[in-house]
Amino acid sequence: MIHHLLGLRRWTDCLNALALLGISGVLWFAFAWQIVLYELPCPLCLLQRVGFAMAGIGLMLNVCFGSRPAHYGIAILSALAGMVSSARQVLLHIAPGDPGFGSPFLGLHFYTWALVAFFVLGLFLGGLLLLDPMKVKEAADVSRTPGWLGKLAVYSFLAILLVTLLSTLLECGFGPCPDDPTEYLWLPGK
Repeated sequence: MIHHLLGLRRWTDCLNALALLGISGVLWFAFAWQIVLYELPCPLCLLQRVGFAMAGIGLMLNVCFGSRPAHYGIAILSALAGMVSSARQVLLHIAPGDPGFGSPFLGLHFYTWALVAFFVLGLFLGGLLLLDPMKVKEAADVSRTPGWLGKLAVYSFLAILLVTLLSTLLECGFGPCPDDPTEYLWLPGK
């Protein structure tokens, strides 16, 4: 029985690391889009990035310290908050003839993709929470050193958090971000 639970634990550890890599990938793609197309994120876009970052923190805690209901709670509540901010932006641009904010990717704007991603992330996290044998004492006492996949996920996530923070500071400074940003506040204009 314990060997079965430890095997399941390894799978859920791997899935937590893959989900963290997925969140990192979303944030890296949004940042690359911002740099390559010079499309600065609006305040609601930044809130969606915060939602992904907070969900990633919950997953990172699982990867580094072992699965706990509180870690899943952080990730699920963050996904819900991200859904709210992305749904708000979808509703702002749902009127006929509204061009939306930013360039679309594969026919949909990033905030629409974010809404779908937060929904899928919430379902995934709920399923992981049901599968994870975290309440079994013997399984919880196993050493929690992340493997190479976990380390890759954590380092990628921490790197994009730092890059996003610096980018946001360049765009907004220490004050509120403009509603329709066209240039970085702390960089010379284009």
